[in-house]
Amino acid sequence: MASVAQFSYILGLPNLTHNYFNNNNCRFCCQILSNYGRSSNPSTSLSFRSVKASKKLPFSPTITCSATNGSSQDSEISSAAKIRSEVLSPFRSVRMFFYLAFIASGALGGLIATTQLIAALTNSARAAEVPEIAKGLGIDVGAVSLFAFLYSRENNARNLQLAKLTREESLSKLKLRVDENRIISVNTLRGIARLVICAGPASFITEAFKLSEPFTQSLLDRGVLVVSFATDGNLPNFEFEESEEMKNITSKRKKLWQLTPVYVSEWSKWLDAQKKLAGVSPESPVYLSLRLDGRVRGSGVGYPPWNAFVAQLPPVKGMWTGLLDGMDGRVL
Repeated sequence: MASVAQFSYILGLPNLTHNYFNNNNCRFCCQILSNYGRSSNPSTSLSFRSVKASKKLPFSPTITCSATNGSSQDSEISSAAKIRSEVLSPFRSVRMFFYLAFIASGALGGLIATTQLIAALTNSARAAEVPEIAKGLGIDVGAVSLFAFLYSRENNARNLQLAKLTREESLSKLKLRVDENRIISVNTLRGIARLVICAGPASFITEAFKLSEPFTQSLLDRGVLVVSFATDGNLPNFEFEESEEMKNITSKRKKLWQLTPVYVSEWSKWLDAQKKLAGVSPESPVYLSLRLDGRVRGSGVGYPPWNAFVAQLPPVKGMWTGLLDGMDGRVL
């Protein structure tokens, strides 16, 4: 469990100083994007940073894109994912080895029984042996079929687990902006915070922000931090009360919602893979909640169930610190 100093350093309040773009700069960015759309290198994604200012928005999220190579998120299974798979299912390789050995043994026995059956059928003197040989051949075929089915099921389960672990490893490498001067990877928060990724149009993010207000303190006590990912390219309208009596609550609200994605193209690629796996429409607004170890514990279409998070997740500090760290729910 990370110390309070480490948690405070990584998740300190955001710097409220913002850079502003005038209309000429916006037109210049649009011209760059227009020219880039005709670029001959499809494997590179152009990125830019846009910060929207408003008198009502002393704190507004920042979405940053960047020029990155399309192969930065390798689809191949990493060695780390394979090692984690072995740790999670330590006897799977042993079972698969014995399944293959039984398949080979049954296939060899079936081949021998087939040759004996052919010889017995062509020799009338051995006609009495045909039922016994056929029985042995049937047993061999049944054994091969059974162990082939077991091997196939085990192999499919392994491939599915490796695919999930690979996506989680890809997620851990994605970048988040804490404030104007600090960018971290998702992996940095592993063991420190439970991330809730809220992805959808800016209006969806704004409504989710409003719905979370009654649960702000309870969510922070449970280490929940929200990553707001506006998929339509607009900035959600986060309004905070800056009065003196609301200063403490506003500070907590900003801390809960301070994380924003940095490389939007890579986040979009990862999110699309998650939606495809779950059979969800690419346009649907979704949420994903992560465990303390960084694995996906829950997801769904629509607004995050803030009340359920408060009811299900244990606090990350106090007398239960460390004891209930693994009680994040099963992995999806």
